[in-house]
Amino acid sequence: MSDWVSTTCMRCAVGCGHVHRGADVGYGIDTVRGDAAHPVNQGLACARGISESKDPDGDWLTQPLVRRGGELRRTTWDVALAHALEGLQRAHERDPDAVAVLGSGQQTNEAAYALGKLARGGFGTRHYDANTTLCMASAVTAYYQAFGSDAPPCTYADIDEADRHVIWGANPAVAHPVLFRWLKRAAVDDVEIIVVDPVRSETAENADQHVAPEPGMDLALARAVLARLVDTDRLDEAFLEEATDGFGELRNVLPDAESAADAAGVEMADVDLLADALDHRALVYWGMGVNQHVQGTETARALIDLTLATGNLRPGGGPFSLTGQANSMGTRVCSSKGTWPGQRPFTDPEHRQTVADRWDVPVERLPDDAGPGPVGILEAEDVDAVWTVATNPVAGMPDADTARETLEDAFVVAQDAFHTETTAVADVVLPAATWGESEGTTTNMERTISRVRAATDVPGGVRSDLEIIATIGSRLFPELFETGSPEPATVFDEFTALTAGTAADCSGITYERLEEAHAVRWPAPDETSAGGYRYYDDESWSFPTETGNAQFSIGRQASLPEPVDDEFDLVLTTAREADGYNTGVRSRGGSSGELVARVHPDTVDAAVGAVDDNRVTISSRRGTVTAHVNRDEGIPRGMVWLPIHHPATNRLTLSDRDPQSKEPHFKQCAVRLATPEAALPPATAD
Repeated sequence: MSDWVSTTCMRCAVGCGHVHRGADVGYGIDTVRGDAAHPVNQGLACARGISESKDPDGDWLTQPLVRRGGELRRTTWDVALAHALEGLQRAHERDPDAVAVLGSGQQTNEAAYALGKLARGGFGTRHYDANTTLCMASAVTAYYQAFGSDAPPCTYADIDEADRHVIWGANPAVAHPVLFRWLKRAAVDDVEIIVVDPVRSETAENADQHVAPEPGMDLALARAVLARLVDTDRLDEAFLEEATDGFGELRNVLPDAESAADAAGVEMADVDLLADALDHRALVYWGMGVNQHVQGTETARALIDLTLATGNLRPGGGPFSLTGQANSMGTRVCSSKGTWPGQRPFTDPEHRQTVADRWDVPVERLPDDAGPGPVGILEAEDVDAVWTVATNPVAGMPDADTARETLEDAFVVAQDAFHTETTAVADVVLPAATWGESEGTTTNMERTISRVRAATDVPGGVRSDLEIIATIGSRLFPELFETGSPEPATVFDEFTALTAGTAADCSGITYERLEEAHAVRWPAPDETSAGGYRYYDDESWSFPTETGNAQFSIGRQASLPEPVDDEFDLVLTTAREADGYNTGVRSRGGSSGELVARVHPDTVDAAVGAVDDNRVTISSRRGTVTAHVNRDEGIPRGMVWLPIHHPATNRLTLSDRDPQSKEPHFKQCAVRLATPEAALPPATAD
């Protein structure tokens, strides 16, 4: 019988420890359960994390593919790599920025670091990003602007210390089930859970209070709450004076509470409910409902402002963004996506020189900015070749039909464990190992690094992400990659050494330490230290900003980029569903299945004649899909809810972005309902 292997679940960013046991015969995982020895979850696990680790429904890739005569055909690794290298090199010789690289929060820290090193230090391209920008960039930007560093100051230990849990634009009951179990366990006696969401989500159903603003009006609501706190003299004046800058400027531009509440579509009683919550020791969580908005950064900062104004920046309180992908935090810290490793800023010439020296490359090869983000990359006219790693932009990008057309016109190398809508348009497909088959580390949403271990071998046609990246890197840039088969521990040590002395110092974390401790939270500048609550120690505060203080913001609510009108009279929103995962490739069995739209019964009744046999056509200014209708009173009137995981959904969504974070506005756009044409097949991105 195979041995139990300790690892970390890669379904979401909670970072639960798992133990896996490989199949006794052949390949695959036989058994999965929570790891009682892991300090993050202490044995808890969710059903989806177990099932998608043990028996994912996706269509596995087991051999390289190359497009010949318009068709993807099986081939050898030598042939596939030669074809990939030729296309990437041809584009690079024309212009470094002609090569685009799209990574993922599904990679290990080691693979993400190697990919960033290759993209920035090898190709030298500005056109590199990861799909974490599609979900976390607004929170990241807000943290940097407010505190001078990315990542939440809070940890999971603060959940049991809080008196109020304010969950804003997030649905952790679905997206982060184990974390939500902790919240429910903590909400006893006088502790309350308050949910802010236009939709009566699964989390709202399990909360003590639910506030439902108009879609996209979260910034107005946050400002109404702050104005009410000011009006009722419930500010932490000592904290404001000692540890913050900019509150006076914000106070001067605050709207009055009543007008802001009216703009948000809520009653003053709702504003008072939230103000009262902030008057307690409160954790404020937020998710994609805040981030995926053209004002996502400003809204996230407004939530941070609420915690600052009330002194809720100490254990048991604070602003806690709920990370989307499993290793989004690791990607942000190690992959050279938005900063150099360790949060070294792109705009600082000294940090840029340090990275060039460590990588032994000319400093002028390294870009001096982070690039235009994933949407901007696919809009760029000078991109000839696109290399995607563990990401599915054909389904996951907004205005997905346009993204598909761009990729169809480029030379595409798609590296993935499963067939996706993106592998279907690729010129080269490289099969990669997935959960339970890979070695390395991952970083969860509270900054904790833990091991990822393989419990099974892989078929001969499959290689790890790290090996594929290093092989391509060593062939194209041998001065940057000495071998095509580096040890994950060696790559991890290289990454952590580059973070030494930075705000995200991981240099005290080693594989040996993780073997003993299971998990270590950064910053960890030496082998005995580990991060706790950030910026606060012994009743004093310290922030890595220019002034050493936390910074307030002055953002105010603007109009939506595409409001409803007479032609498109309904608001579309997108969100996660319980049995979905990213673009659903692990849970939809290789086919997209029928799209299901949740719509309030009154909205269905008002669309006279549009619904035929419980099916309807949904159209935006960018595309049209057909869907099965689920009449759901938890959806506001005038709204259509679609699952973000379905590959057809983003045919409708907007590519408008937050100008500060470059994160797309996935959540609100204008749509209309019409009778489905008999000849129109169920929605698909194929």
